[in-house]
Amino acid sequence: MRITNKMMTTNSLNDINRNKTLLNKLQQQYSTGKKISTPSEDPIVAVRALKLRSNYVELSQYLEKNIPSAQSWLDQTEGALTNMNTMLTKAYEQFNQGANDTLSITDRDSILKTLQEISKQMYQEGNAEYAGRYVFTGYKTDTSLSFTEDTKHLSYSITESFSGKDVTSITTVTNGYSAGKYDPATSTEADFKTTPETTEAYRIRLSYGNLAYDKDDMGGEIQYKVGNETFTAKIVSSSDPNAYAVAEDGEAHFIPETGELIFGKKQYDTLSTAKDNEISITYEKDSFNQYDLRPEHYFNTTVTDTTKKEDAPGYKTTYTVADQQIQYEINFGQKLTVNTQGKDCLTHTFAREVEELTAIVNKMVSLEADLADVKNKLAEENITTEQKAALTKLQEQLNTQYTLQSKIMTDRFSKGMTTTKDIQTGMNSAISDLGARYSRLELTENRLKDQQTELEDLISTNEDADLVETVIKFNSQQTIYNAALSVAAKAVKNTLLDYI
Repeated sequence: MRITNKMMTTNSLNDINRNKTLLNKLQQQYSTGKKISTPSEDPIVAVRALKLRSNYVELSQYLEKNIPSAQSWLDQTEGALTNMNTMLTKAYEQFNQGANDTLSITDRDSILKTLQEISKQMYQEGNAEYAGRYVFTGYKTDTSLSFTEDTKHLSYSITESFSGKDVTSITTVTNGYSAGKYDPATSTEADFKTTPETTEAYRIRLSYGNLAYDKDDMGGEIQYKVGNETFTAKIVSSSDPNAYAVAEDGEAHFIPETGELIFGKKQYDTLSTAKDNEISITYEKDSFNQYDLRPEHYFNTTVTDTTKKEDAPGYKTTYTVADQQIQYEINFGQKLTVNTQGKDCLTHTFAREVEELTAIVNKMVSLEADLADVKNKLAEENITTEQKAALTKLQEQLNTQYTLQSKIMTDRFSKGMTTTKDIQTGMNSAISDLGARYSRLELTENRLKDQQTELEDLISTNEDADLVETVIKFNSQQTIYNAALSVAAKAVKNTLLDYI
């Protein structure tokens, strides 16, 4: 076969170009630090790189966004729960002080004011937010847990459920008197002959007082259910002297001002065995104070916005209570519940305990004022014998009433201690549950960080060029390239004239 100069030139150029291509590839590896620049260079490396980088992006999403967001939500929740728990501890100390028999009414009134402020602050903590979303309200993150201001335009129909353990005894003073019952012109000693005494009844205390029932409703009836059986309770005012005096044969009273269902012994025997949620009552409330818990977070309710027309959107809304867990995906196929629902940690009980104690202390303050008034009247110089006898008898009965009411007040302070401890037990349980979830989140974060490091190593091994090896190969290829140029220059320059 005859080898021509053109063939040698062509072959030399092809070989030089091939060497130059290899040299260029090595130069690109050196300058970019990567094994390949295009998928066509090594499809296996390219496919593996896409898969590894996809996993890395997902992992980074969990580590840099999802997990930090979940941690922030849990941190906000834990801070609020810890603050509530601290306030409950202070409340327990106040209740404990109030249970001391040596304190004056003024002292107890001061303690009561402290408890009222603790209650306000505790329910304000329930409105804790994260990134503009309320953390204790389930899916309704745009609605506060408690009312942020006094509210009069929302009317709620609330269905509340109870069990037998919610039926408790209550002691009240009956046959009571006040200084206002004394008339210097007509009152006699006989008007005050009935001695005050305590009466025990049984009750279910609703989560709200000051319900939407006025004087026109008094004497009417309201229904409540025990299982599938329906009963009725007579609507009576708290000012009715027989409000807490019920017959043994099945009579029940409903007191809207205090939000109580009052029963006799016979009803108690029936109700006390009721299972969870077996007792239910539906009632109306259309006025709420700041810091009152919003019913839709706790009960099946229908709320009517009286500022809107009947056919307007949002005029009437129905809420059904259900578990509303907000979950973050913190790993591949792994979710974590980040929220704690208000109904599981903060209930109406503390506020209702403070409200009831307020009414009792106010009665004691009023009784002290009545006793001072009667004492002043007895000290008047122009008092008649009949008036003195009537006032002396009234003073005696007021002192008896004061003693009985004082015992009730002391017992209520003691009951407040028990109630506070029970609430703290639930609060501590919520904090422990949150802590367990936080620990799980931290373990997941640490595992993902390890996986991220491993992925980075795999990506580097798959994609990154070995610079030392690349430099050696580059120098070797450059030597070959230069040699090819030199040989080609010598071989191609030979012509026929060189042999003449």
